[in-house]
Amino acid sequence: MDPLSAILRFHSWCRGRGKAWSLSGQDGSPAIPAARCAACYGDGQNLVTEDVTVVEGDVATISCRVKNSDDSVIQLLNPNRQTIYFRDFRPLKDSRFQLVNFSNSELRVSLTNVSISDEGRYFCQLYTDPPQEIYTTITVLVPPRNLVIDIEKETAVEGEEIELNCTAMASRPATTIRWFKGNKELTGKSEVERWSDMYTVTSQLLLKVGREDDGVPVICLVDHPAVKDLQTQRYLEVMYKPQVRVSQNYPLQGLTREGEPLELTCTAFGKPQPTDMRWLRVDDEMPQHVVVSGSNLLISNLNKTDNGTYRCEASNAVGKSHADYMLFVYDTTATTEPAVHGFTQLPNSAEELDYGDLSDSRAGEEGAIRSVDHAVVGGVVAVVVFAMLCLLIILGRYFARHKGTYFTHEAKGADDAADADTAIINAEGGQNNSEEKKEYFI
Repeated sequence: MDPLSAILRFHSWCRGRGKAWSLSGQDGSPAIPAARCAACYGDGQNLVTEDVTVVEGDVATISCRVKNSDDSVIQLLNPNRQTIYFRDFRPLKDSRFQLVNFSNSELRVSLTNVSISDEGRYFCQLYTDPPQEIYTTITVLVPPRNLVIDIEKETAVEGEEIELNCTAMASRPATTIRWFKGNKELTGKSEVERWSDMYTVTSQLLLKVGREDDGVPVICLVDHPAVKDLQTQRYLEVMYKPQVRVSQNYPLQGLTREGEPLELTCTAFGKPQPTDMRWLRVDDEMPQHVVVSGSNLLISNLNKTDNGTYRCEASNAVGKSHADYMLFVYDTTATTEPAVHGFTQLPNSAEELDYGDLSDSRAGEEGAIRSVDHAVVGGVVAVVVFAMLCLLIILGRYFARHKGTYFTHEAKGADDAADADTAIINAEGGQNNSEEKKEYFI
């Protein structure tokens, strides 16, 4: 059956029931009489369709299906109730509508390059007795036209709070904006403005920046059903005052003894890079024999008058920072390492406590352990030496008691005798006192 015959047949059907209709639509195209014929409205129980959601500019497909086909005529009308397709005939002069499939059980039509003006209800009609009608709704989604981040300051100083604004323009429905700093999600405050059928959303983020934020991306991400992974980002530029470290080049983790050299190096990092760096001695004058060359400090011949705290200061356009080194000069005979090294890093803020401070602490702990070991060994040696000295003293006294000179009284008075016989006779005690001889041990 050709389209014209179908229209005439329907005309006859409607006239037979006393219903009036017109062949003219609003744009001059034939309007199928079901739009004007009251008998064309039924319960729609035999017709099936689905709502359609489409992104602006894409293709929408409308399907009118019949559950139990009886060769009745299927028709599709637009929101203005103009006939788009009557069976496989297209009365409406809009080439964007194309027939995808036509049969006794389905009329499927595509609409290309969808725009906001195409949104609304589309009617599926089935010419049964009585006629049936249902509608499907086309919803058009519009992704944001632009996504822009505006930042209050191109360059911020650590500790400042800056304002960032992200704007998603002309979307439908209104979009949801999310903020991220690196991989961490932040919370912003959004405002929605409506212009006609479009929405513009602006989200504000207040962010307090630190030196760790320098070079970190701030991301504005959009949640919208019409688009995926739409985002834009800005990299933070943060200026911060120097971070100063003092390292001991020589002696390397050793004792600072009299007569030996000491070499220290000062390093400083900041944004902008520090341009002024100097050494000074805290609460005292710098010794005359100390040589300062740029970031290095050298004492070629240590003595105890060098004891004190040496400070390295560095500054840039943001501010000034310093690090201290406490020097204690040991005797040349010192063999035990100090329990704590001479570094004392004084942080300007909590953020400056990093691995450098931890490494100094670990070095101090290791030095303390080594000092305890050396002290134990020294104590054992001292006890052994003391025991040996006591033993030598005891042995000396013992041997001294068992040696000496013996004296007798036999020859006493014999020195003046003229001969030997006279000496014997004149000897004190003589023969008669021979039994009274005594020996003395001294």
